[in-house]
Amino acid sequence: MWRSNEAVMNESHQVYLNLGSNIQPEINLVKAVELLHEYGEVKKVSNAWESEAVGMDGPNYLNACVLFLAPYMLIELKDKVIRPIESQLGRLRQENKYAPRTIDIDIILFDEIPFNLKVWGFAFVIIPLEEIHSDYKNPTTNETVSQTAARIRQEVWMVMRPKVLSSFTGGMQKS
Repeated sequence: MWRSNEAVMNESHQVYLNLGSNIQPEINLVKAVELLHEYGEVKKVSNAWESEAVGMDGPNYLNACVLFLAPYMLIELKDKVIRPIESQLGRLRQENKYAPRTIDIDIILFDEIPFNLKVWGFAFVIIPLEEIHSDYKNPTTNETVSQTAARIRQEVWMVMRPKVLSSFTGGMQKS
């Protein structure tokens, strides 16, 4: 079926994003969600979850997942939404990929297709994602995200920080 460029441009894509910060995370997670609203529709927001830094010693991270609807294809989403938001919030990319950061925005699912299989074993991705997309099948284990989250919670320290994103989670549909 033929579709005009305008129809393609106006088509919304469903994207699950993981937001993470360990430099002023209570401020930067909120700002990141606010900025996402400028580029599309934020449909769901998980609670913020605190966890220890992965890969190196450093301040604890706060992570959250967001269901985001926007008219951007994958590369456009990175170039026109994610990188500008990270830049606006002071993200400096360093050689050490585990260095502390003001914000990190990762694509987890794009139109229900997993983007990066490496992240599907990380508690800081799975536990927030479980709040907003619990029945999705984890592509690396074939468990539901809920099953993976329940298993991972036994292995990793994480604490829910519900007040951090309460201005977004209270009025939005949780699942």
